[in-house]
Amino acid sequence: MELLELFVTASIPVLKVLLITALGSYLALDRVAILGEEARKHLNTVVFYVFNPALVGSNLAKTITYESMIKLWFMPVNILITFIVGSILGWIVIQVSRPPKHLRGLILGCSAAGNLGNMPLIIIPALCREKGSPFGDPDVCHTYGMAYASLSMAIGAIYLWSYVYNMVRISSMSDKDSRESSELDREGFKEPLLSSTKLAEPGDSSDPYALPLSVSEEKAEGAAPEHGLGITRHMEMLFRKLNLKALLAPSTNGAVVGFVIGLIPQIRKAMVGSDAPLRVIQDSASLLGDGAIPALTLIIGGNLVKGLKGMGMQKSIVAGIIVARYVVLPTIGILVVKGAIHFGLVHSDPLYQFVLLLQFALPPAMNIGTMTQLFGAGESECSVIMLWTYALASISLTFWSTFFMWIVA
Repeated sequence: MELLELFVTASIPVLKVLLITALGSYLALDRVAILGEEARKHLNTVVFYVFNPALVGSNLAKTITYESMIKLWFMPVNILITFIVGSILGWIVIQVSRPPKHLRGLILGCSAAGNLGNMPLIIIPALCREKGSPFGDPDVCHTYGMAYASLSMAIGAIYLWSYVYNMVRISSMSDKDSRESSELDREGFKEPLLSSTKLAEPGDSSDPYALPLSVSEEKAEGAAPEHGLGITRHMEMLFRKLNLKALLAPSTNGAVVGFVIGLIPQIRKAMVGSDAPLRVIQDSASLLGDGAIPALTLIIGGNLVKGLKGMGMQKSIVAGIIVARYVVLPTIGILVVKGAIHFGLVHSDPLYQFVLLLQFALPPAMNIGTMTQLFGAGESECSVIMLWTYALASISLTFWSTFFMWIVA
């Protein structure tokens, strides 16, 4: 297949995304006020809790079997590699740009986590419907492509909310701690030399003027009665700090339901297929899932408007993330996937290989913006990063999609 024809085929899905994204941006303008901040928040809630789980569950239920699970085992490893390599590149960006502390987790997250759910769900069906697609029959391509994209979304959500969430949280908390300590340092001279609140209470036998204990003395003093509970307490603190609810996000729950339906033959026969007695459940879930793609694209366009209002940011940070995600990471991805094919770790389906390659070339995950809002650190900077990375994604995705299709065709 000629390279020009592949370029046209790759550009059509990206143009569709751009048109719907532009519509979302227009609807979010203040003078239009149809897709304002509150409207986006409510629509995003519906997509997060209803559309996405239905989309992921229905597509996995139709295509996942024991045989396909064996063939798809490399995808979680591939996504893990994108996070590891992206984190290393993000660390390099931090060393070069020297950003404030509260932005380090944001930079690491944007470099490591790609939009593994929304963008493949938009791009792959559009590619399958194009006449110049190298992926064979459009219906078969659509069925398996949506299954690959749904699995990518489910795995990406687990990595995103377990790794990036904690990176952003730790970064924002360390910045708050440093601000609080600096405020205490500035205001410390206003306090009396001996605060009345620190005087010993009547029943307190401790010496208020005694020097603080050293670390070894503290351990010796408190070790005897608490020795057996140390490990338990550490485990409790770890589970308390981890966002386990986020790991069980609705998309992940939808993936679990889809796996159960697909892998248990009795349930699969009852729900999947034209003769299945409970096919109305599967059809209803598919109908709900069809609303996810246009809604997600409109939300992306609406969120990008915020980036126009917060342009005061280090250009080196934005440039570093763009180079990391759109130049270095896809190049490394080609070596990883080609190496996996060479050693027989990936089966010969061109569409599957294309999805694995595409996972290295995606823009940052939109949920990172939700995390910055949650912790109140780097919201405007995140909007600027998303604006520029998604604006340049039209060029980058067209180029890399063309090149990836030429490799696998």
